[in-house]
Amino acid sequence: MPGPRNIPIYQIDAFASQQFKGNPAAVCPMDVWLPDATLQAIAAENNLSETAFFIPGGEADYELRWFTPAIEVDLCGHATLAAAHCLFTHLGHPHKSITFGSRSGLLTVTKEGEEYMLDFPVDNIETVVAPRALKDALGTEPVEVLMGRDDFLVVLESEADVAQLAPDLRLLKQVRCRGVIVTAPGSTTDFVSRCFYPAAGVDEDPVTGSAHTTMTPYWAERLSKQELTARQLSKRGGNLRCTMLGERVAISGKAVTYMKGEIFV
Repeated sequence: MPGPRNIPIYQIDAFASQQFKGNPAAVCPMDVWLPDATLQAIAAENNLSETAFFIPGGEADYELRWFTPAIEVDLCGHATLAAAHCLFTHLGHPHKSITFGSRSGLLTVTKEGEEYMLDFPVDNIETVVAPRALKDALGTEPVEVLMGRDDFLVVLESEADVAQLAPDLRLLKQVRCRGVIVTAPGSTTDFVSRCFYPAAGVDEDPVTGSAHTTMTPYWAERLSKQELTARQLSKRGGNLRCTMLGERVAISGKAVTYMKGEIFV
């Protein structure tokens, strides 16, 4: 039988300018895909909100996949940023931009000084009647509730309401959706948020790039602005810049490497 296979692994704090802030993601560059069960097991072992795996080739520079400890997901912002940071900083990517093929189509990351700009598809949202289970789980009466492709978008009155929220995660896990994004106007940014994905194995995600494809069109229309500043109010916290580009959203932030090593599978 063949022996263990050595796979590089990087842990990168995304949407952060210093270690121990933002959202940590594991990044594993590979030559070919391992079996899905192995990728899922690696993500579970890492026990971070997301592990990104990429291989060269396909219709883009690289093919990119994302796994939580429990499932594979269709789109992840912070782990895409982390994968791009890994390529630019550690693997010598020679160009200004990287194109990833993914379940959500082609995604481009462009290096702009100390920041990375993610070019993602915009989420289509519509106002809905909030399920009673959602209100009970959050323990509050929303100003407005909308539904995107996968997640509820819950709008509250103020930044303080978002910061003080203490949802019942057991009840929230029973709500029929991938996750719940809670947002409000910010005191020093255009909007703030927190994001909960207990059904996907992530109780509260520290900084969620994909959620900003849902929030940006909402706040762009409400504030009549195309360029917005955002902060996710998790314990680690994270800052983002978001720009509406028609059917696309540009999401910008920084990243810093925490660790590099090898795994053996």
